[in-house]
Amino acid sequence: MANPDNVRARSPIDRAFLTDQEGTGTLILVRHGQQRWPDPTTSVPADWADPPLSEKGVAQAQCVGRWLADRPISAVYSSHLLRANDTGKAIAAHHGLDVEVVEDLAEIHLYGGLASDEKPVDLLGHKAVAGVWERFVQTQKWDSYPFTESSSDFRRRVGWAIESTIVEHPGETVVVACHGGVINAYLAELLGVHVDMFFRPFHASSHRLLYGQGRRVIETLNEDSYLAAEDLLTH
Repeated sequence: MANPDNVRARSPIDRAFLTDQEGTGTLILVRHGQQRWPDPTTSVPADWADPPLSEKGVAQAQCVGRWLADRPISAVYSSHLLRANDTGKAIAAHHGLDVEVVEDLAEIHLYGGLASDEKPVDLLGHKAVAGVWERFVQTQKWDSYPFTESSSDFRRRVGWAIESTIVEHPGETVVVACHGGVINAYLAELLGVHVDMFFRPFHASSHRLLYGQGRRVIETLNEDSYLAAEDLLTH
């Protein structure tokens, strides 16, 4: 008589969704905590590239670190940007791990093609900038912004970066502390979604996927109950 457990493990539905499949790993994408926002009236694009965590963002990072403290995490990765790296450190501290930096996990840098002291409004004018913003609202694509990395290049960069974090950890649990645009880019490519921002990851939210057998399976999006329990939600 066939072993029912073995039959279940070989079923198409379990194989398709990596349910109880040997060698399956878990990837946890964590958006950074809330950042300290620059003054929009006096800032230049460079001010928005790498803001640190706000006081609330530090508390959020510590909260998600505590929530993941009991998980068997093998590695923690982050972008080089302060808000993601410090969030990663808050998680890694509970596991005696160092954060491994992958620069290609960085958020898309809007107007990154401008010089550090140039303002879009000075080059384009107020009406054109307002039009850029409205176009993004309509399309939810980064190609709406001039002087910015293309949507396709961003997706390609993010895909390589995230895959590089799990390739050496088959069957293990890996955390990647990164950014809302990065999370959207990776998941949108997996799902075949054409818009770049199809949902809004909350600050310090987590997003869990299974990986193995050449497959990537989304389990949860925007987990944040741990933040709600400590009154630390920000959307």
